[in-house]
Amino acid sequence: MRLVLPEQKKLTNEMVIPIRWGDMDAMGHVNNTIYFRYFETIRIAWFDSIGCRPDPQGEGPVIVNAFCSFIRQLEYPGEVLARHYVANAGRTSFDTYMTLERTDQPGVICTEGGARCVWVDFPKQKSTALPDWIRALVA
Repeated sequence: MRLVLPEQKKLTNEMVIPIRWGDMDAMGHVNNTIYFRYFETIRIAWFDSIGCRPDPQGEGPVIVNAFCSFIRQLEYPGEVLARHYVANAGRTSFDTYMTLERTDQPGVICTEGGARCVWVDFPKQKSTALPDWIRALVA
């Protein structure tokens, strides 16, 4: 099943990630687990850029589900242009989406994916309303 990214989404971050030799598996292409690492790398870079570091004594985002659609293989050597998007602010959650393409093949999407982020009060271990400043960034 291929999940398609929504047209209505807001670009929030771009970065180039090198494909490392160790990212490959025995089949000679980037291992499927590494794509989620690439997604994590750009998502955390966006969180850092907006001053959103999870505080175990306070609140912050957690991932409650994630998906990845593998469209074309990524192989070493090369670099990946990762793009991060946000959409669908709810009462306690919002969606993040990512695309990956090789820098030497601009515009050719190799992978699409996403994750739902829920805002959590960590000491209470419960979801809580999105702060207004996050809601404004996602809207």
